[in-house]
Amino acid sequence: MRKTKNLLFLLLAFIVAATGLAGCSSSSADSTESGGSEVSANGTARTLEEIKESGNITIGVFSDKKPFGYVDENGDYQGYDIYFGNRIAEDLGVEVEYVTVDAASRVEYLETAKVDIILANFTVTEERAEKVDFALPYMKVSLGVVSPDHAIITDVEELNGKTLIVAKGTTADIYFTENHPEIELLKFDQYSDAYGALLDGRGDSFSTDNTEVLAWAIENGGYTVGIDTLGDLDTIAPAVQKGNTELLDWLNAEIKTLGEEQFFHKNFEETLAPAYGDAAVADNIVVEGGVVEE
Repeated sequence: MRKTKNLLFLLLAFIVAATGLAGCSSSSADSTESGGSEVSANGTARTLEEIKESGNITIGVFSDKKPFGYVDENGDYQGYDIYFGNRIAEDLGVEVEYVTVDAASRVEYLETAKVDIILANFTVTEERAEKVDFALPYMKVSLGVVSPDHAIITDVEELNGKTLIVAKGTTADIYFTENHPEIELLKFDQYSDAYGALLDGRGDSFSTDNTEVLAWAIENGGYTVGIDTLGDLDTIAPAVQKGNTELLDWLNAEIKTLGEEQFFHKNFEETLAPAYGDAAVADNIVVEGGVVEE
């Protein structure tokens, strides 16, 4: 009888111990997965060495901002940012995983280490630079405004009493909120929703980067970019989590090296030229080696 009790006690102890181990194992696995990439439980970004050892880099991009970052009919990511992201992964010797972000979530995805790098047409601003670290720029841009041909907006004053569509958290959103509070803004999280609102007449015009609205107007008949340069000349750059100096330094060195081979001009010819045709030239958009030439 005593032996039976001892055996039962040992069996019960074994079950409790095994359950505890299984619970610890599951918790550890869950803490390393976020957005498909391995990250630390406290949201600290992966180091350059950790990225290389994992064999994978995770990059946040747009999925609906053609021709810069979008998903094609085959479900594949394409565009100017994707072309750059593919080269980053190639030079690091790792596979790339793209994660869709929207404009308002770009900072948060870096702060919580859901991605290693943001390459989502990310315009450099002082406010954003307080929260993330920007590498050297690879593109320059200003704002533009697109509207229907039957009611083209050619001056900001013409927006008084009208509805301007913007994407939340973009430079257009910030610019018009700060400089033209008299203009009614209709805001959307996704670019596809913003363009949809313009197409079905919920707004009178749409503002975002001039490079994008120009490409969109070419592809969608009946619309014109009546304001093609608005606000300051801005730059677009990759961004990493604040303090991830090692990855930031690697990106800066990469951009300088790519400049020596005119990589971003090649990128323009492959991804942007088919969309723009004769409406834009590379030197007005591309930045090589991180050096901005106006």
